[in-house]
Amino acid sequence: MSTMIAPTRETVRAAERVAAARRRVSLAETLSQTLAMAWRAVKKMRRNPEQFFDVALQPILFTAMFAFIFGGAIAGDVQSYLPLMIPGILAQTVLTTCMATGTQLREDLEKGVFDRFKSLPISRIAPLAGPMVADLLRYTTAATLTFGMGVVMGYRPGGGVGGVLAAILLAIITGWSLAWVFTWVGTIARSAQAVQGISMMIMFPLTFLSNAFVPVETLPDWLAAFVRINPVSHLVTAARDLANNAVVSGEAAWTLVACLVVIAIFAPLSVRSYKRHI
Repeated sequence: MSTMIAPTRETVRAAERVAAARRRVSLAETLSQTLAMAWRAVKKMRRNPEQFFDVALQPILFTAMFAFIFGGAIAGDVQSYLPLMIPGILAQTVLTTCMATGTQLREDLEKGVFDRFKSLPISRIAPLAGPMVADLLRYTTAATLTFGMGVVMGYRPGGGVGGVLAAILLAIITGWSLAWVFTWVGTIARSAQAVQGISMMIMFPLTFLSNAFVPVETLPDWLAAFVRINPVSHLVTAARDLANNAVVSGEAAWTLVACLVVIAIFAPLSVRSYKRHI
């Protein structure tokens, strides 16, 4: 005679959690959960202020260093070099800041933070998009300090406040879109150190082999050809047009199109790769 063993209370609760987690989450719930995850990331930044060291120090240090070292050699004097350099520093600072997204994600995966999310009825993308929304604060801080340091050194943007704000917004959008690339790297790499190394190999060549710090006309033909098609060069040129002349050029349109393409490719890849960990 066979007997049936009644499921334990823990088994029932586990089954209920799994069923709840598999419930289809609406768009409104996804947005709400993403903002909740963003608030969690902001509180984490507040408790770990060292995460802001690169954002707070890099714009000030790089702006002063590049201006005084290369200003006289490239433009004749520092004042003449600032309109060329400040938008380049803006692009470099925001784009290098977004590399931390993948590193922090990998650290959370290694610490088991995301294991808790397995049993929660939340959107798959919320734990990924939430920290990226919080990182908008980092991008804004870095961009503001870059222009603030430039003004202190004598930079007077011809595009006025509107042009500067537009350049900052374009840089933030670009940094946010590229953060999806590093988020994907964070889900496939084996360690946070590996994520940081891969991210640096991607961003540093793109940043320094661009028109961020030198005019394209001064470069060898073979290098100038690469610089002209470099996506970072399009962002820098668009930022210069906005900040210095308040002109919305075709470079801004190309930059936004590239951002949409990057998001369309790497956001789904990040979510798919993230599912393997949960």
